[in-house]
Amino acid sequence: MKHQSLYTIAPDRAFVDALALGLLARAGDDPLALSDMLVLLPTRRACRSLREAFLRQADGKAMLLPRMQPVGDVDEEELVLTAPGSAAGALAELTDLPPAISETERLLLLTGLVKAQRNQQAKSDPALDPIGPDQALLLARELGRLLDQVQTEGLSLDRLDGLVPELYADHWGVTLDFLNIIRTAWPAHLAESGLMDPAERRNRLLLSQAELWRESPPTHPVIAAGSTGSIPATAHLIATVANLPQGMVVLPGLDRVLAQEDWGAVVEDATHPQHGMAVLLEKLEVTRADVLDWPDAGTGPDRTARVRLIAEALRPASTTERWRGLAESGGLDESAFADVQWLAAPSQSAEAEMAAQCLREVLETPGKTAALVTPDRILARRVAAQLDRWGIQIDDSAGRPLAQTEAGRFFVLTAEAVQKRLAPVALLALLKHPMAALGGQPGDLRKAVRHLEVTGLRGPKPAGGPQGLRRALIARRQETRKPPSEESIQAALGTVDAIEAALQPLLALMAGGDIGFDDLLTAHIQAAEALAATQDSPGADALWRGEDGEMLADFIADLMPAAPLLGAVGPGDYVALIDALMAGKTVRPRYGAHPRLAILGPLEARLQHADRLILAGLNEGVWPPEPGDDPWMSRAMRSAFGLPPHERRIGLSAHDFAQAFAAPEVVLLRSEKTGGQQTVPARWLERLATVTERLGLDPILPKNNTDSRQRMDWQRHLDSRDRLPMLQPPAPRPPVDKRPRRLSATRIETLMRDPYSIFASRILKLDVLDPLESDLGAADKGNMIHLALDRFTRDYPDHLPPDAAARLIEIGRDVFGQEALARPTVRAFWWPRFERIAVWFLAQEAARRPRLAQSYTEISGKIEIAAPAGPFLLTAEADRIDRYRDGGYAILDYKTGTMPNKKAVGALTAPQLPLEAAILKNRGFLDIPPGPIVELAYWKLSGGEPAGSIQINDAADPDELAQLVRDKLTALIAAYDDPDTAYPSVPRPGEAPRFNDYAHLARIKEWSLGGDADGGES
Repeated sequence: MKHQSLYTIAPDRAFVDALALGLLARAGDDPLALSDMLVLLPTRRACRSLREAFLRQADGKAMLLPRMQPVGDVDEEELVLTAPGSAAGALAELTDLPPAISETERLLLLTGLVKAQRNQQAKSDPALDPIGPDQALLLARELGRLLDQVQTEGLSLDRLDGLVPELYADHWGVTLDFLNIIRTAWPAHLAESGLMDPAERRNRLLLSQAELWRESPPTHPVIAAGSTGSIPATAHLIATVANLPQGMVVLPGLDRVLAQEDWGAVVEDATHPQHGMAVLLEKLEVTRADVLDWPDAGTGPDRTARVRLIAEALRPASTTERWRGLAESGGLDESAFADVQWLAAPSQSAEAEMAAQCLREVLETPGKTAALVTPDRILARRVAAQLDRWGIQIDDSAGRPLAQTEAGRFFVLTAEAVQKRLAPVALLALLKHPMAALGGQPGDLRKAVRHLEVTGLRGPKPAGGPQGLRRALIARRQETRKPPSEESIQAALGTVDAIEAALQPLLALMAGGDIGFDDLLTAHIQAAEALAATQDSPGADALWRGEDGEMLADFIADLMPAAPLLGAVGPGDYVALIDALMAGKTVRPRYGAHPRLAILGPLEARLQHADRLILAGLNEGVWPPEPGDDPWMSRAMRSAFGLPPHERRIGLSAHDFAQAFAAPEVVLLRSEKTGGQQTVPARWLERLATVTERLGLDPILPKNNTDSRQRMDWQRHLDSRDRLPMLQPPAPRPPVDKRPRRLSATRIETLMRDPYSIFASRILKLDVLDPLESDLGAADKGNMIHLALDRFTRDYPDHLPPDAAARLIEIGRDVFGQEALARPTVRAFWWPRFERIAVWFLAQEAARRPRLAQSYTEISGKIEIAAPAGPFLLTAEADRIDRYRDGGYAILDYKTGTMPNKKAVGALTAPQLPLEAAILKNRGFLDIPPGPIVELAYWKLSGGEPAGSIQINDAADPDELAQLVRDKLTALIAAYDDPDTAYPSVPRPGEAPRFNDYAHLARIKEWSLGGDADGGES
């Protein structure tokens, strides 16, 4: 028998529009009839969608709307109606319920209980480590989630003891100790404080409301719409509504396709899209046949074939043998795929491009609407970025995490910078944030911060705090190479003073030991407001404005009263706690940025349709999501306890997918690879593909249709239109009087291999910035080893001392310094290598010293080269020049990196040693008497196995090489004295330097056809 109060709206009808149309028809011509109705909907967002649907159906005319209240987010003021007569007692009881504890207060209280419990366990069990407050908070959140599930399902925690066999008692005991927190300690706290858990209070409200309506049925219509009764108390209320004299229950998309004998399998299969409604119908003690179709649902194209197709594809696994006769049974053909595009993109970026195309082309039809539906927020942001190429601004209505918004990120960066004691990276991230103004104008602060960065923050990490920054700035006065001016140092010190003044409350607290979390939070707020203050307005005006600022203010307002509950925390735990507390806070736009296009999450897309829906991210683990793991109970234990399986979440996702698949136009879209790894199509697509093949409709599958390839071709055309013309390699020709008249031997090699680097460094005067918080690099290691060997050779120029190894090691320890040796990398890797180098070096010296008359180390020299534009000065600093007793000279170069090969030296493409030989030959080293050059050698000092090696360049006579390289240099300088000679970037890619500091400025990767654009080590 038909149940006159149970209805369903078919999936191929927009739920809220059909509901609004039906209610308008029921109200008739009475303008007050509609306002007399009460409509209960699953969420507040559903209420808003229904209001918009009424406006659409009424063409924007003014009307009195029904009262709309969410079932899943209720309180007394929303659900309790004035009750006459005997119901007044129930009403009084209902309104006397204790207030619900706030989510934040509960979380912080549970955090304290979890931390105390775990650290107590760690004291008695050496295998367990104590946990910090941030880890405890994460466990407390999971514990609260379990508590909500237990209360939502109406279960008792007293059943925990008998859940597992005796075999697992020891292991289960540790978990049971944690669960005892919510079984004993937590209820005692609630009773003492006079509060209730939110889930328990919601259940009591719903059950009391149901009881109230049973005793005194309302005289007005009550419609429960869109809910599947997944919460038992909601299902109880729905059952009550169904039995009210003027009650109606409207279900979303109840299946009309599956045979009755298959329906029992739906009840058992939690992953089926109809599972929730099947369970609800059992609670209502009705069958599908008892449910009526919603009257006056509107008209439109018939999509029943598509509805049947998706019902067949998603039928319970135990009934899929019925697919065998699907083609012969009739009723399904290619018409089921009318207005359906099935696409597969090769990558995530291509998926975003296709989705953007599908949205953009809808705008070619006036009034047509479209929405991207996906749980993948990264994909949503990519699609929004793609649409920007057409000037289309679109919001992701699923929102952004608060921590990723401008205000939220600024708030976290403030704490991070102080926690890291104003370390350069954290400090610059904060000061370069758009909201930072430091009491002045943001533009002025940007200039001051860039000046501070260049003057004092680049290079090795300074000591912590404002004093560390000041010492680093003052130390720059002592630099011998391009020290900053005193004016620059004073300006940077002024910026440090302003930073310290703004952050002082938080700096002072974080410099000590454990401190109250509430005190840290208060100081944090003060610091953020001080940083955000401008010359014209206080920081509060900037920090708390806009949607993200208001959400941040709500977050703080909710957290502040409960903050003392966390007690004292270490300064190192504060940022992690703020991050953990912010998790799950989302900023949603109040209004969409585009009137016809939208990006929705599956939750936001429920109960509403657009003319075209693009269902994207259809891969396992994305849509549907992974079922997830329970940190407290196994699957078998959850089932024995009475909790629903994790797979129920997949069933809810399947229902969202099935409803969306019935939209007027549908695009199914997935990426075949993610991060270079193959993806697995969503199980619904796999089932749909199987059914499609059974029907003999293989050409519709994305692997067979041409739709994906066509869209990829369109994208290539779009990109080619937007692609900039191919750049030509830079070839600047500066005036001759601006060209350098002095270069070192190593820079001459750069001039030969990459003239553009000389142009950038010597003509444009662009210095390479040191990295932020740089550790000691390969160049630092080479300089230390060079200096140690130089000092040893100068201290012992004639004979090696008996304890030569100890002396050289001691010199090395002094050169490396205590600060460097304290670094783990230096101590573990560099120092052992130096010790091996010392042993190898002394062995060479012992064999070499008897033949030597004198050694010159780290000696400077220069010669003047006549050139068309005037004299050119060649300079060099030789690592070492040895004079043999027979009068000949050996020029040595220590290499801790890669050595040039003999061929490059002989061909003069690695001219450093030949150029030093030319300087020596021409008496450029003033303290060295003339003599023949008999040896050019590189000493490789690796510290490995072997610790060193010697490469003597004997491919050509050194004296002849010296003359040849001078002649070549003279010709090279003459060429660059010609104003038509350019400074090209890596003119011979095969001879490009291994490291190139100016590759990005030359934009090598934009015009080169291949090769390593970054150059290499010299």
